[in-house]
Amino acid sequence: MEDAYARSVSEVLDFFGVDPTKGLSDSQVVQNSRLFGRNVLPEEKRTPFWKLVLKQFDDLLVKILIVAAIVSFVLALANGETGLTAFLEPFVILLILAANAAVGVITETNAEKALEELRAYQANIATVMRNGCFSILPATELVPGDIVEVTVGCKIPADLRMIEMSSSTFRVDQAILTGESCSVEKDVDCTLTTNAVYQDKKNILFSGTDVVAGRGRAVVIGVGSNTAMGSIHDSMLHTDDEATPLKKKLDEFGSFLAKVIAGICVLVWVVNIGHFSDPSHGGFFKGAIHYFKIAVALAVAAIPEGLPAVVTTCLALGTKKMARLNAIVRSLPSVETLGCTTVICSDKTGTLTTNMMSVTKICVVQSAEHGPMINEFSVSGTTYAPEGTVFDSNGLQLDLPAQSPCLHHLAMCSSLCNDSILQYNPDKDSYEKIGESTEVALRVLAEKVGLPGFDSMPSALNMLSKHERASYCNHYWENQFKKVYVLEFTRDRKMMSVLCSHKQMDVMFSKGAPESIIARCTKLLCNSDGSVVPLTAATRAELESRFHSFGDETLRCLALAFKTVPQGQQTISYDNENDLTFIGLVGMLDPPREEVKEAMLACMTAGIRVIVVTGDNKSTAESLCRKIGAFDNLGDFSGMSYTASEFERLPAVQQTLALRRMTLFSRVEPSHKRMLVEALQNQNEVVAMTGDGVNDAPALKKADIGIAMGSGTAVAKSASDMVLADDNFASIVAAVAEGRAIYNNTKQFIRYMISSNIGEVVCIFVAAVLGIPDTLAPVQLLWVNLVTDGLPATAIGFNKQDSDVMKAKPRKVGEAVVTGWLFFRYLVIGVYVGLATVAGFIWWFVYSDGGPKLTYSELMNFETCALRETTYPCSIFEDRHPSTVAMTVLVVVEMFNALNNLSENQSLLVITPRSNLWLVGSIILTMLLHVLILYVHPLAVLFSVTPLSWAEWTAVLYLSFPVIIIDELLKFLSRNTGMRFRFRLRKADLLPKDRRDK
Repeated sequence: MEDAYARSVSEVLDFFGVDPTKGLSDSQVVQNSRLFGRNVLPEEKRTPFWKLVLKQFDDLLVKILIVAAIVSFVLALANGETGLTAFLEPFVILLILAANAAVGVITETNAEKALEELRAYQANIATVMRNGCFSILPATELVPGDIVEVTVGCKIPADLRMIEMSSSTFRVDQAILTGESCSVEKDVDCTLTTNAVYQDKKNILFSGTDVVAGRGRAVVIGVGSNTAMGSIHDSMLHTDDEATPLKKKLDEFGSFLAKVIAGICVLVWVVNIGHFSDPSHGGFFKGAIHYFKIAVALAVAAIPEGLPAVVTTCLALGTKKMARLNAIVRSLPSVETLGCTTVICSDKTGTLTTNMMSVTKICVVQSAEHGPMINEFSVSGTTYAPEGTVFDSNGLQLDLPAQSPCLHHLAMCSSLCNDSILQYNPDKDSYEKIGESTEVALRVLAEKVGLPGFDSMPSALNMLSKHERASYCNHYWENQFKKVYVLEFTRDRKMMSVLCSHKQMDVMFSKGAPESIIARCTKLLCNSDGSVVPLTAATRAELESRFHSFGDETLRCLALAFKTVPQGQQTISYDNENDLTFIGLVGMLDPPREEVKEAMLACMTAGIRVIVVTGDNKSTAESLCRKIGAFDNLGDFSGMSYTASEFERLPAVQQTLALRRMTLFSRVEPSHKRMLVEALQNQNEVVAMTGDGVNDAPALKKADIGIAMGSGTAVAKSASDMVLADDNFASIVAAVAEGRAIYNNTKQFIRYMISSNIGEVVCIFVAAVLGIPDTLAPVQLLWVNLVTDGLPATAIGFNKQDSDVMKAKPRKVGEAVVTGWLFFRYLVIGVYVGLATVAGFIWWFVYSDGGPKLTYSELMNFETCALRETTYPCSIFEDRHPSTVAMTVLVVVEMFNALNNLSENQSLLVITPRSNLWLVGSIILTMLLHVLILYVHPLAVLFSVTPLSWAEWTAVLYLSFPVIIIDELLKFLSRNTGMRFRFRLRKADLLPKDRRDK
């Protein structure tokens, strides 16, 4: 029944054909069960494990690598190779791909846990009336039309419509569904609100929420998927994970690289068709296979095999840094997504605020002798910790607040007219509440005021343990005054009272809505001397004015009063709640976190828009936004603040415009949060969404980066990409800064690896075009790509964060990793790396004292050596020295190039290697590993290398070092001539895009 909230009790009961005194009959239960289904959330159809595994290989670069590995293995067998050399290259490639696939499968498996944990919020049992009698049944057996009894402490087993209340008040904590900071009062009256959201449905009890006060009966109106919890489950089922910006760019890069690789491979093969018949190959077919092997080697050289591993490692390192900032990353790619976040949709309660109701203002009557003299006090402290100070209206601290008569009585009344508990949790090192937030706030106030009659009170209290300190003053008052009778809160009175006995005196303390308490007061307590005087009309009017001003500040206001009753009285009634003595007003709120205002300013500076999303009412939320600077200190914020219903009534065009200015979105329910995320994403925004309740899970899953609160539900955490351990908005901003720094470092090592691979491609291509012997063996290329490239690339991830990282606007989602002038720069570096490698190879043959000192033409015609008379043996072309020199040049030049990547544009003289000692260490380790394979014989045989002489090492250094000079020159041009802005490729970037950025 969709509109049960708008129907009367009789209409709802008639719809289901049920008698509220008898419940459903057995035949009706069977019929309704067949009609509406069981009260369980349906299980998601799981993706088979083998499909998850195959999905990880659905990538063009991965497919090319697999083909290259297979072809390499087949060609090795065709050439008669056996043993380790035949298997090494394909084995290493497949090992890397298997590791990456394992990470992908684990990530996707974790995502399904959110749906399983949603079931934890379903009640296990229910008290149901059937056939005229009550019985306790499994909640799964409930059907629409069942009459259910609910009482304090029970979890609502299905969506229910209230039909009867057995207590004066009935309250439900539905924060997991709506995010409301306080429990919600329920009744049986129908709701007339049009387009009612969950918060408006005052007669509906939602599945999975908890009853915190009262007893009543309700009729089941929705089970399983047809509940509010079920709609959240369905939303999560139908939410597809979006690829992160970096993943998209790497996928585009893969497609682009695949085309380039295919083109170059075909070109190398076609250019050498004339050499297929060279006698050295032993026939045309074998010549074709030989150059096909070169083409395969070229593919291996062009693909940065280590890139996925290095990206994963760098992001993993980023997660460790973020963990120190209280941001625990569950999904590695989300680290990078933070860097281009343009909109943060933040929950109000608990994220921007402490979610700890605190008394911030106190209003008492100082004196009434010459007209009402009102005195206001302010109270510091924004948590449940009994730590804070009371200040007078001039801002001066009160050393002994309890010596003020009104503050003394306020503390007394706050302690006694209270059913909550304040306790210290040593495991979390924090103070926690049990009960209503407003009552706990009064308990904390009593602790801050302290006790009268002790000059050393503040210092004495500080000497207590945290466990003792939590409620020391409250316990004192409870020991002094014995509670005799409690008159519970009711909606019509809007107040509660408690009768207490103290020595030879009985006192009734009352607290409640100011209008109710003040109307029942005839006297007041003066703070100046503790006297009780009549409450005049002028004073009454002044007090009413003050509590209205509290309301304007969106403070939740309570009035406190007391009354002396005849000694020995054991009960009190509503009639006793008259002729009260007014003590004072207290104003409380869920205070903003102290660091939030500065974090909001940092977001504005960084070009990140913050939208506050809350289930609370509009005026309360607007007041908070003013305090934290979300409205940018504007007096008029029309067009920036909308309730969900206001936004839905706007035409589509106006909704689009409203989204561009929106700062506050209030009175929302789960579907609105998901809708907001989708609408922002349609405007090409990168959206971060925070949440802590079950209600937030669909939006968290849909957002580009979902951020759950550490104190939130397991469902929210499982649906999120990141968990905030301290629930603090400022931690999000710190994580964004770290995300930007990580992306910058990721760009640096991607560029480093690309320029290195360009060098390898140039090396093989130039060697093939010149017709000289193979410069590098495939296994050598693999070693360079995985080990000597991988270690420095990973260490580049430790480059320090730029000081102005949060002063730049968020990068566009479509921004390429390598663009324009930078592409030219790395192309120049790559060409030099390739030419230097080939030069090292040629140097050994032509100029080295340890080489044969051939002429250049003899080197180019090496294939006809056996057909000519020569002064050197033809086996010289199989010597391992030249390829070892070439490989060493490639390794050393790339180590120098790694130093170039300490900064994109700053000189090595400005940002020295000392700024990243991890990079220095990785270069040293890489060189030690390279020396190891040169000088340890079994490894030297495996990698087809040989030890080098000092003269050969000197030549290597001469050929390698100029890469530093070349890049310094290019950096100088970038800094001083503006060439990076004037230089443009025909296409705006190296990585193709589906659409142009506007």
